Amino acid sequence: MMSYFPAFLQLEGKKILLVGGGAIAAEKLEKLLDFSKEITVVAREVGEAVERMAREHCLTLLPRAYREREALLYDIVIVATDTVELHRQIFEETRSGRVLVNSVDDTRYCDFIFPSYVKQGDLTVAFSTSGASPAFAKHIRRWFEETLPEGVDVFLERMKELRSELPKGKERMRKFDAMAREFVEKHFRR
Repeated sequence: MMSYFPAFLQLEGKKILLVGGGAIAAEKLEKLLDFSKEITVVAREVGEAVERMAREHCLTLLPRAYREREALLYDIVIVATDTVELHRQIFEETRSGRVLVNSVDDTRYCDFIFPSYVKQGDLTVAFSTSGASPAFAKHIRRWFEETLPEGVDVFLERMKELRSELPKGKERMRKFDAMAREFVEKHFRR
């Protein structure tokens, strides 16, 4: 199989379904909450962590089993259960639609995978091994997280403000490039 193409998805307005309520589902839910609150969780058994996050973030929690073809009502589906047959079923149900599916720990039933990532304000840096070794991606992420300087979020907020203040064109591009180069050289050079 080829490597996964790195893409950053805009989740605003997208309906997300998380199937499962255990520890792995809680890990996926925690990551999703960095980017969206339009999440429905369906699980026969719901663990304390999933229940707490659903309550704190006003998510829809359906304490019941997944219903056949239910995934077709969503844009993105994450299946985080121990039932391989359910992973296969949901993946096959969605093949006729435009639903993206992530099947935890089974890339055969995935349109996308969750990378290990660092998020600081508007900066998101993702690390992936295309499923070969999530543990390796996690350790690279931790190393990068430790080397990332404080203030990146403040710098990016200022850049965002300047985007609305300065007219588009070559001069703005040159200014942004110089500011970015200066920040990187000041904070990342060893």
